[in-house]
Amino acid sequence: MSNQKRTALALTAVLAGSLVLMAAPAAHAEVVDVNYQCETPIGPKGAVSPIDIKSVRSGNGYKLTMSFQKGVSSSPVELGKGAMNPSAVIEVGGAETGKVQVSGPANAEAIPANTPIKISDLSGTYTPKKSGKVTFTAGVLTIKALGTTTTCTPRNSPGPSLELDVEGAGGSGGSTGGSTDGSTGGSTGGASGGGELPKTGPLDSAVALGTLGGTVLLTGAAGVLWLTRRGRRPTA
Repeated sequence: MSNQKRTALALTAVLAGSLVLMAAPAAHAEVVDVNYQCETPIGPKGAVSPIDIKSVRSGNGYKLTMSFQKGVSSSPVELGKGAMNPSAVIEVGGAETGKVQVSGPANAEAIPANTPIKISDLSGTYTPKKSGKVTFTAGVLTIKALGTTTTCTPRNSPGPSLELDVEGAGGSGGSTGGSTDGSTGGSTGGASGGGELPKTGPLDSAVALGTLGGTVLLTGAAGVLWLTRRGRRPTA
C-alpha cells in the first residue's frame, strides 16, 4: 500500500472517531406537560403546566432548577407580596432512585384573587452515588400561603423532563441504559469524594468533547507522520 493511501486511511479513521465522540450527548432536556390536581382549602382545583428541569454542575453534584410555564392553582383572596411559598419534589429514576427536594422564593409581587398562581423557579441539589443514566421527573408540588397548605399531585404520569449521564462519587464507568436527566437504586444526596463528574450544559459538553477530539486528531497526525517517515526510510 502506498504512503498516500496509508495517510488517507489514517486521517479518515481519526475524523470518524472525532465525529462519533461529538455525537454522544451528555444530557437531554424536554419540556413536559404535567396535569396537576390540587387539594386546596376551598376544594379541588387543577391545571396543566409545562415543566422544564435544567441542571448545572455544582461541586460533586448538580444544581437542578424546575420551571413552571403556567400557574397551577388560584386563591379566592389576594396573596400579598411574600405570602406564598412553593416547594416541590423531583423524582429520580434510572441508575438510582430517590427524590430531590426543591424550593424557591416567596412571590415577589401580590397575586390577585382568582388568578393563576405563578410558581417561581424551584431549585435543589442532586449528588449521584451511582454511575449511569439518571432521569428527573416532576413530582408533588406544595404551596403554603396564609397559614394554609395546598398539595398538587401529577395525575397524568408525566415523562422525565431531564436525563443525565452521571458518574457517582467513588464510581467509575459510564452509563447504563438510556433516559434529564433515568436513575435506579439508591437515594439522592450527599456523596462525597470520588472522581470528577461530567459537564451537563451544551457548551461544557462541546468543549470537553472538542478537547478529546483534538487529542485524538493530534495522535492520529503523529501516527500519519510516523507512517510517512517509515515509508521513506531507505532500505539497508
